[in-house]
Amino acid sequence: MRTLVLWDIDHTLLSIDGLTAEVYATAHRRVTGQNLRALPDMPGKTERAIITETLHLNQITPTEELVDAFADIVAEQYAARIQEIRTRGRTLPGAHAAMQALAAEPQVIQSALTGNMRPIAEMKLAAFGLDEHLDLRVGAYGMDGITRPPLVDLARQRTAAVYGEIVDADHTVLIGDTPLDVKAGHLGGARVVAVATGVSDETALRAAGAELVLADLTDTTAVVEAVLAVSAA
Repeated sequence: MRTLVLWDIDHTLLSIDGLTAEVYATAHRRVTGQNLRALPDMPGKTERAIITETLHLNQITPTEELVDAFADIVAEQYAARIQEIRTRGRTLPGAHAAMQALAAEPQVIQSALTGNMRPIAEMKLAAFGLDEHLDLRVGAYGMDGITRPPLVDLARQRTAAVYGEIVDADHTVLIGDTPLDVKAGHLGGARVVAVATGVSDETALRAAGAELVLADLTDTTAVVEAVLAVSAA
């Protein structure tokens, strides 16, 4: 059986400082006609959840129509600022090498499970050349649901549709940087490799229940062994 590796993007593979808040401020102003006053905590959440919470925090009822319009402007703003993504962002150490090493494993399929909506995920990954080894057709994204756990099974369904093979929980590995990633993996039916490259340290990630916790992605051998060991557990 193949192993499906689902990468989180922000603070796992790359980091783009400050841009999201600016994009959300623009989208909020254009959709509601009001200035943005507050933003929710974002790490580990889906775009749909973040937009919904943003509207709530700013005393606006988040209708489906309003959420979708907000999402369209967020995607439009990222596309208009693609050069800023490159100049203000960075690939996290070891990300390229880890993905390349996993691509050399014939039984591994790599994709994304991210809070970003798909167009933004594609833009961010392409901006740093991180899309080369990912089959983004089988990934799951931030407008696919309001919470992450159901996205794990959605990615498996998409993998089955493309590859004609059902991947079970023991062969599904989620790699992320927050306790919400760990929760998504466990509730969604995946094992979790957590990396302490975001706001959560190794202690917090272990407390969340990640099977394996790494400081970062710089030890390529450790990353590959972790993925294969987790999938074989």
